[in-house]
Amino acid sequence: MKYRTFIQRNAEKIIFLLIMVIAGMITALVVWKSGISAEAALQQHLSEEVLRFHILANSDSREDQLLKLKVRDGVLEYLEQEMPDCESADATAEWVRKHTDELEKEARDILEEQDCDDTVSAAVTTCWFPEKTYGDVTFPAGNYEALRIEIGAAKGHNWWCVLYPGLCFMNTVNAVVPAEGKEKLKDVLTEEEYSRVTAEDEFRISWFFWK
Repeated sequence: MKYRTFIQRNAEKIIFLLIMVIAGMITALVVWKSGISAEAALQQHLSEEVLRFHILANSDSREDQLLKLKVRDGVLEYLEQEMPDCESADATAEWVRKHTDELEKEARDILEEQDCDDTVSAAVTTCWFPEKTYGDVTFPAGNYEALRIEIGAAKGHNWWCVLYPGLCFMNTVNAVVPAEGKEKLKDVLTEEEYSRVTAEDEFRISWFFWK
């Protein structure tokens, strides 16, 4: 009788532990799915509020990668000088669409100065981007509208940044996230969303290349 009671009590403990483990797994799964849903919702909202910039080199050769950077610098300088201070991503995209011919010419002129006859195409289109950090602002992976510039075969490592809000412009070494760009981003996101895309670490970022 005592033996049965012992078995019974231990069985009850085992069942209780199993129930707790299963409950913990279910809770973790719910939290995980909730996190994914929140991340997807954040990415969707961000994609409606930003315009990114994506430039692809002809190849991964050292020469083509250097040409890509020269085109990048020239196009960004043109945009900084010519593009008005638009009030939304849609307005920025509309301006860029109207000036793709000028952007292509700017890129071609730079290539010609370097004795390169590669073709150039520029368009506002939807592109997939991996997770990316600019200074202390992180954008989750997903589809975003972007100004996309392709040089030649466009088979090389690419480079990207954000045109609106103005998170794209740079000093001589690093990407710079201007305070006014972050303020615009803060205005179009909820407080929770803004908290999720910003971090406390030091305000610094090196240029990144991704294949």
